[in-house]
Amino acid sequence: MSKRPKAAGSEFAALNRSIAEAGLLERRPAYYAVRMSVVAALLAAGWAAFFLIGSSWWTLAVAVALGVVFSQLALLAHDVAHRQVFRTKRPSERVGRAIANIGVGMSYGWWNDKHTRHHNNPNHDDLDPDVQPEVLIWATESAWGRRGLKGFITRHQAGLFFPLLTLLSIDLRISSVKALRRPGLKRRGLEAALMAGHLVAYVSALLVMLTPLQALAFFAVHHAVFGVYLGMTFAPNHKGMPHPTGDEDFLRKQVVTSRNVTGGRLVDLALGGLNYQIEHHLFPAMPTPNLRKAQPVVEAYCARAGIPYVQTSLIESYRQALRHLHEVGAPLRAGEPARAGYDR
Repeated sequence: MSKRPKAAGSEFAALNRSIAEAGLLERRPAYYAVRMSVVAALLAAGWAAFFLIGSSWWTLAVAVALGVVFSQLALLAHDVAHRQVFRTKRPSERVGRAIANIGVGMSYGWWNDKHTRHHNNPNHDDLDPDVQPEVLIWATESAWGRRGLKGFITRHQAGLFFPLLTLLSIDLRISSVKALRRPGLKRRGLEAALMAGHLVAYVSALLVMLTPLQALAFFAVHHAVFGVYLGMTFAPNHKGMPHPTGDEDFLRKQVVTSRNVTGGRLVDLALGGLNYQIEHHLFPAMPTPNLRKAQPVVEAYCARAGIPYVQTSLIESYRQALRHLHEVGAPLRAGEPARAGYDR
């Protein structure tokens, strides 16, 4: 998906040279070999435990564990899509589809396209699909005029944020199916076949090994944990940060819209390196373990250039995102009348 960004302006060019000379853009095959092996082993262990336990309510503990493992699979697919693992397109797509379509059950091609547009224009109200007005609203103008269930959600979206994340996994699958129905997606037949294979194997395992009620509970717990965990890895990165006009240069557009999350190696592991969001957006093809090394270089450079560089704790990042959601819904809570052109 992501190639090394071009030097957009002299300021970024100088930073890019410093990072390249430090060797931080070089591939880390040993790291990814170990990481993929560990995640694959955890996935195999999770399903082995599922079949060994069989028809028992103890399988809900396995559902929780597999929710975490699925999130780590999705984070791996993210790195593969950015060509952090493989330098060329073909192996990246093959491994990406194997992880996303077969392992997770969502469309690699659809997500790849969506995420590319996000990276090109982060937090842009019109161009970033991640802030488009859908269930959650991230810009006040998009909240005006929402009625009914949509209006209720917008008024209370800060409090509903984490409960709604339980549905994120289902939403990814629905969006994937919708994308597969559109002719523009490449390799639609292959992607559909891989997703269908995942679905058949998953549903068959639940129905064969569990009672109908246990199967339903397993499905709900598994996908709720997956959705919450995955949403919590992405929410701290841009939510509540400035929305650009589109006139900013590459360096400022990527830095001011992103937020880093501190917390040490445990946070690095839990968030898959996405806690170094500023460095990731500036150098999307940089392998995850190099982001930590690039961070002080980028922070010092931004300080010299007078560019705001935001870092917070994990809890504070959620607090800022929720505060922003609460403020966006304020006009509806105050009973402000709908404004022409914003009735959604």
